[in-house]
Amino acid sequence: MRFIWLAFGTICVLVGFIGAFLPILPTVLFLLLAAYFFGKSSQAAHDWLLAHKTFGLVIRDWQENGSISRKSKLLSSGSMLVVIIMALLLKEPIFTVILQAVILVSVSCFIWTRPDF
Repeated sequence: MRFIWLAFGTICVLVGFIGAFLPILPTVLFLLLAAYFFGKSSQAAHDWLLAHKTFGLVIRDWQENGSISRKSKLLSSGSMLVVIIMALLLKEPIFTVILQAVILVSVSCFIWTRPDF
């Protein structure tokens, strides 16, 4: 079973890495999942992820306090707004835009109700 958790963690790190360059994929979400999977499979991989200079602090703060930095909240909300604006500019079907807006506003509400660090 540990091998399966390690495989899931590795896949999440890879998808998170891709997400750092593609605005469609949520990087931090996949890295949080990777930390969870590594915590169940490999202490070395878990420690490596928590020691990462860019993402380690974000993961540790989430694990310890359930907190998200104000900068991350602003960036994520701004990204969500850009996605909705792009959908409107690309003349996506109104149902698609409304569904997208409802989901993104819900996610944004969750993010903004988390404590700051």
